[in-house]
Amino acid sequence: MDIIVPLTENYEFRRVYARGKSAVRSSLVVYCMKKGGGKARIGITASKKIGNAVKRNRARRLLRESARLLCPQLKPGFDIVLVSRGKTPFVRCKTVLTEMTSALEELGVLVCAAKNADKGERPAAHGGL
Repeated sequence: MDIIVPLTENYEFRRVYARGKSAVRSSLVVYCMKKGGGKARIGITASKKIGNAVKRNRARRLLRESARLLCPQLKPGFDIVLVSRGKTPFVRCKTVLTEMTSALEELGVLVCAAKNADKGERPAAHGGL
């Protein structure tokens, strides 16, 4: 299982905000920047504009879970910052996942499953022989 490598330092977040590309959705904003080799690193923020601590923590949990589900599809070598918006604590996880997927595809950070379909490859079956 892939473990999410976090962005932890303030200067790393500021560098992604300043030099990276962004994609805005109703429940989140995604910033990303190509950094070279290595695993993709992810930072998550929820400001006090979101609400009290309970709402901020829910927003971070939703973003973290969606990032965890998309982690195997991320291209290596990117720094990604996920910013929650005022709507984030009130939406379902599936909505956040859908919006995050579309934002990351727009930014070119996801390895598309459509490429496999274009090559004529079929996904592996989960059943028996």
